[in-house]
Formats: sequence, structure tokens, C-alpha cells
Amino acid sequence: MRRTTQGVERSLSQRPVRHAQLPGISCLRLREWSRLHVSSAHGRDGISSDSPGIANRMDWTSHHAAPARPGPSEMSRQIVVIGAGVGGLSGAVRLARSGFAVTVLEAREEPGGLASEASYDGFSFDAGPYILLDRPGLEWSFEALGLDLTAEVQLIRIDDVYEVESLDGSKVVFYSDVEKTAGGFELKWPGSAKPYKKFVRKMERISRALRPMLQVSRPGALGLIRSGAWLHAPFLVRSLAAVLSDSGLPRPIVEAMAIWTHVAGQTKSQAPSPLAFVPALMHSVGPYYPKGGIRCIPQVLEQAAIAAGVRFRYSTKVTRIRTKDCSVLGVETERGEFIPAAALLSNSAALQTYLQLLDSPAPALTKRLATLPLQSPGVCAYLAVRGRVTPPYLAFKLGEGNQRCRLLIRASLFDSQVMDGYVPARLLAPMDYAEAERVGPAGQASYLDQLLEEDWWRRDLDDFRVLAKRTAEQWGTQYHLYANSMNPVMTGKFMRQGRVPHRSPHVRGLYLAGSSTHPGQWVSFCAISGILAADCLIKDLN
Repeated sequence: MRRTTQGVERSLSQRPVRHAQLPGISCLRLREWSRLHVSSAHGRDGISSDSPGIANRMDWTSHHAAPARPGPSEMSRQIVVIGAGVGGLSGAVRLARSGFAVTVLEAREEPGGLASEASYDGFSFDAGPYILLDRPGLEWSFEALGLDLTAEVQLIRIDDVYEVESLDGSKVVFYSDVEKTAGGFELKWPGSAKPYKKFVRKMERISRALRPMLQVSRPGALGLIRSGAWLHAPFLVRSLAAVLSDSGLPRPIVEAMAIWTHVAGQTKSQAPSPLAFVPALMHSVGPYYPKGGIRCIPQVLEQAAIAAGVRFRYSTKVTRIRTKDCSVLGVETERGEFIPAAALLSNSAALQTYLQLLDSPAPALTKRLATLPLQSPGVCAYLAVRGRVTPPYLAFKLGEGNQRCRLLIRASLFDSQVMDGYVPARLLAPMDYAEAERVGPAGQASYLDQLLEEDWWRRDLDDFRVLAKRTAEQWGTQYHLYANSMNPVMTGKFMRQGRVPHRSPHVRGLYLAGSSTHPGQWVSFCAISGILAADCLIKDLN
């Protein structure tokens, strides 16, 4: 594979012997191979075309010239997928295995989007997501793609999950074991164990009843009735604040259960009630971390796509979706190339797709989407730390006043990387989108520097090194985010509206996947979204 004006392309015909084991593409085997062939001294971000990291990555595939323009009969099966995030990858596999000719165009040099890998000074990190709370959803997605999750990715159950430290230094600790968690609560807040376990059982029951709705493109009221889950409709119209208030639990426990609203950019009153399922999922199906990192999931999906005949073109940024009479014609790239398509599956952010890429957006839709509140990726520091690293895996610290939480990810608890006694860790903090935009790159960098000076996260460490920093603006630039945001804030109202539909109601032949679509922004949800969007496309074109 070589870099040309046509971008970087991969297909199964270029694969080395290691793909002969497909469909059993073990992520562990993939990482083992990549460590031999990819220079660990070069990160994935901002890498130049003559970088050794890119050169080594090109060893296992070669460039194919762009095919001739397809004839009319072939054209009806030509699909372009914009973006190789988790949703784009799962959608590409689904489409290719249904007989479509699929080309994935990705602006970056690797798959995964925010779930990809970041490498600094020999350490590999997950760029973004850090925990899997919905193993059943990921299993469903892999099965729908003809893959076996257990065979592809070794999932490690996280026993010591997270703690939330208040300003006074007191901590609320959550384990995957409900009895251990409730027992800890009982010691600090006598009488709290029983209502906590009752709350968890209730959320688990509702979660099971509503799970089929995750696998339907547009659930709606009719979907609730058909599935028998209509009894829980009142639950869905409530806020997280109302649901947690009904638990009768002490305020510190309630605040600790709601910590995920800090990450998602919501208040408890804005947040959807299903966010209350997190403790139930944690204690039932369990929280997991893939051996080798979250990044293994898009890596496995990419290999499955190549095996299914999908063609990938990396370093190929789409700048325009061309339409005629409200029907898709194809896409234009930043090099001025036009690529025709019978249909498009966009894994680019939904707002980016409609507000920036589409050549003729509907005015009413544009106005509605432009008013949605946005979620900032916040700031992050990639660290090498030395000293005593103890559970739990995730350490949250509440901020003062209206400040959102901080989070230390103790990656070394599940990662065997060690260099001169140093192990990897990540320190991050979400930011309010409006505040991040107001202070700009300099203010974001200053905020991250303040976090690094705080004592709470390094009390037990002998030393640490800051390997790299990312501000919200850098996230936006390096990952081609819309307006430096990951997606609209996932409020309860946005959820009840069905988020952004997988099948565009405005442009024929346009389909959308990713965190702005149903069922949401977890890694498993993004994988599901790609399959649901692909199924809409398959139904329409067949």
C-alpha cells in the first residue's frame, strides 16, 4: 500500500497470510502482529506521509487504482460509507455481506474514530472510550455480522469499577458485585443497602424489558406496544433526577450514580431515565475492558470488513454530499474527486452530515439541528506514571461549584505495558461546550494544566510524565469533529424524539449511523447503529 492522490486503499486481495484465519480475527493476534510492524515511537495523530509509522502500516496492503466508473447495473449496488468509526465499520460489514459493493472513505489514517488508538513514547492508549457497560449489545452486533465476540476479543471483567471522591475527601465506591457495593454503603449510611439493592433490581427488570428497543431503528410507541414494553412508557418520559430521587438513597450515593451526566454534558434533570440502568448493568452483565484496549473492537471490525470485500480509502476526507432532486448522487473529496454511489451511509457526525456536507439541506431541518446543545470532548492528558497504582479502575473527583468532574483512568490495572517502571494512565475532564468555546484553545490548555497540578490523582505516585495533551480544540482538529463536539447532548428530550433517524427523511439514499442516532453513544450502541442504518438501506435498495 502506498499513499497517492487517491488516498490509502485496502482490500482483501492485498492482505498478508494472517488474514487466512478469518473470520476468527483475534484482536490479540492483531495487536501482536502490529507491534512487530508498527513503530511504537510514532503516534497515530498528526503523522506525516513519510513517517515510519505510516510506512510500516502500509507493509501489509498495497494501493489499488481507482476502478472505472461502474455501469448502470453495477451502480445500483455501489455504496459509499463516510467514516470508519465503529458505526461505519459495522454498517460496512453488514452491507458487504448482503451483496453490496462497499467503499469506506475515512479522513484519518486508521479506523475507529474516537475509539481508535493513540501512541506516545512507546505507550499505546485508547484515544477515547474506556469501559464497556453493554456486553449484550456488543455480542448482538457481532453476531449480526457473523462474528463471535468471545472468539475475537478477550473481555476482562472489571471487579473494582469506580469511585467518586467528594471535595471533603469522602468516597463512594462501586464494585461489580452488588453485595460488596451495598455492604460498603451500609457501613457509611446505615439502612442504605436494602433500598440500593431494591433500586438495582427494579432498573434491571426495566432494562431487560426495554432491551429489544435497542435493536429497532425507530422504536416509538408502536414498538413499545409490540414488544410488550409499553408498561414502562411512563419511565421513559421521566428524567434521571426523578428516577434517582425515588430511590430514597442518601445524596452522596445518588450523586455518584449520576456521575456519568458529568461526562455526557447533562444535568440530572436533562438526562434520560435509562442512564439509571448503569448500576443494574454493572451488577448483572458486568463492566468489561478488552485485553489490548477498546481499540481492538474497531480493529476487528475493520478486518471483518476487508474479509467481506469492503474497500477502504484512508486519508480521504469527504467535503460534499452531492444530490439531485433530493436523491443522493455521490460524494466529493477534498481533492475534488467525485465518487458516485447508489446510496450513502454516513458515519460522520449527523450534524456535520446535514449542516456541512449536504449540498442542499432542508431549511427547517437545518434550523432544528443547529439549535441542539453540543457535547464537548473536554481535555485529556496521556501519562506515564510510576508508583503504587491501586483499584478501582476509574477514579472520579467532583469539582468545585459548577465544575464538572475529573477522571483518572488507571489503565495499567488491565494493561501489561511497563517501561522503566512506568505504566500508562489517563487524566481527563469533561467541559461545558459553551465554556470550552468561550475560553478557546488557550483557556482549555490552561484548565488541563490546572488539573495536572491537583494533588488528588497523584497521591500514591512516585513520579509521572505527561506524554501528550489534548484540548477540546485539538480533539476537533485531529478527529474531524463537527464544531469541536462529539455529538448533541443526549438529553431525555432528544432520546424521546428518536435522535437523528437512520434513514434520512429529507434525502433519498442517505442513511446515518453513529452516536447521534439510535440507540446512542456507547461503543456497543454505535455498532448497533451501523447495523440498523445498513438494514434500512438494504430494505430500500432491495
